[in-house]
Amino acid sequence: MIEILYFSVALIAIAFTILVIYLNKMLTSVQHTLDSVAHTLDGLEKQLQGVTSETTTLLHKTNELMDDVQKKSEALNVLVTSFSEIGETVHRLNSSIRKVSDKVSNEAEHKNESVSQVVSWGSAAIDIWRRIKENKKQKIEVGE
Repeated sequence: MIEILYFSVALIAIAFTILVIYLNKMLTSVQHTLDSVAHTLDGLEKQLQGVTSETTTLLHKTNELMDDVQKKSEALNVLVTSFSEIGETVHRLNSSIRKVSDKVSNEAEHKNESVSQVVSWGSAAIDIWRRIKENKKQKIEVGE
């Protein structure tokens, strides 16, 4: 019976040794895997720092660009307002010219007869002036 006990203890010791050997192999493999993961994470960390610095630079440039766009937009708003005011002024000028034109037309219609008389008197005056000129010319030619 003691022999069975010794044999059992020896079997337990062998099983424990085999278990320790496999456990050691497994832990060594896990250590290599964890070392590889740590190395990969170091590389990722360096890349992430590079991306972070580039992103920060890009963000600053984007902010500067947005400030520039905002300033130009404000300047453009002033220009659009000026064009709007010019359009309003032109509209007022057109309205004023239309009113004056209508007033002149109305006055001309009311004074059409007076205008006709002035035109006929003007034509008569021009005709008389031509005749006087012709007479003077004929007198000068006859007198020569």
